Amino acid sequence: MNFSETEHFPPRRKTRPVKVGRFTIGGDAPIVVQSMTKTDTRDIDATVRQIQEMEAAGCEIVRLAVPDLDAAKALAEIRRRCPDSVLVSDIHFQYKFALIALDAGIDKLRINPGNIGDAEKVRTVVRRAQEQHVPIRIGVNAGSLERRLLEKYGYPTPEAMVESAIYHIRILEDLGFGDTIVSLKASNLRLCVAAYRLLARQVDYPFHVGITEAGTQFSGTVKSCAGIGMLLADGIGDTIRVSLATNPVEEVRVAYELLKALELRSRGPMVIACPTCGRLEVDLFKIAGDIEKATAHIKMPVSLAVMGCAVNGPGEAREADLGVAAGRGNGMIYREGKAIRRVKEEEIVPALLEEIERFVAEKTSGIPSSPPALDPEPAETSANPLTVLR
Repeated sequence: MNFSETEHFPPRRKTRPVKVGRFTIGGDAPIVVQSMTKTDTRDIDATVRQIQEMEAAGCEIVRLAVPDLDAAKALAEIRRRCPDSVLVSDIHFQYKFALIALDAGIDKLRINPGNIGDAEKVRTVVRRAQEQHVPIRIGVNAGSLERRLLEKYGYPTPEAMVESAIYHIRILEDLGFGDTIVSLKASNLRLCVAAYRLLARQVDYPFHVGITEAGTQFSGTVKSCAGIGMLLADGIGDTIRVSLATNPVEEVRVAYELLKALELRSRGPMVIACPTCGRLEVDLFKIAGDIEKATAHIKMPVSLAVMGCAVNGPGEAREADLGVAAGRGNGMIYREGKAIRRVKEEEIVPALLEEIERFVAEKTSGIPSSPPALDPEPAETSANPLTVLR
């Protein structure tokens, strides 16, 4: 059973919509997934290759670091090779790099107006961005707060981060610029979440949400999902980036799994697998891993249950689009609530993959091709739903 979002979470925070390439950030638009290349931007071949890998995984907006003039100059060729990609340039201190990025056809700037030069330099960048309808993300980071704020507050606090954001927002507003997105990132989860919550009460700009420098793939995934998940459950967040010390493709995968878990976005399979216990009688670890790996290319939302015992197995398998409830060396495959095939353990993976392919093809084409359900359904004719498998 699916429950509506309002039965679980507060309503999504109302924000102004901001166009970034072909995507809309904020308003009623879906939450957008983005990540950042980890190649040297000056290495055009490697950077283009990584952009393509990220997009194949579902990354919708790709950010590029622009640390020097050569990296800025590389943007034009990267744009030429990736004409349909939505690209963001990440720039600090050098306003000229922002102008070069705009000339290259970048879709968004990530700058802090207060650190790219004097008022005239800021005005030049903002005016050019307005002319080209390019939005600006103000990126406040607890690790790089202005000295005056550290002196005022003593150390990074939610109030200090919000004051920094408001300062940069006012610079843009005074220049008549409103296509602004804001982020308030910190590696400290509590600090980060508190800062976002505080600013959410003061402005209506859309938020880019993430826990920066979250950590390695394992620990960073846990930390990012905890922090980003709390904010999304509060209705805060219009675009997200999971920051991990690993390949950015993994960041994208984690972001989608988080959004799927909160029922905020659907992309690709959601594999539901039991954690296993002493009742397990098949090699469920291998079965679940093989299914997840073999279905990673599927973009259509589909729920897959891979269950290994008689307690929750049949029920979870029925609730999923497709599933298997496994017993002693056997498995019953379900499709949309109905038992359709009984197979041996060694046949579970190929048989379930066959049904998944059939299901996806049918849903894509609209032409039914699934086999009839078993009659009567074994799970309903036995006190032990898996007795028939033994």
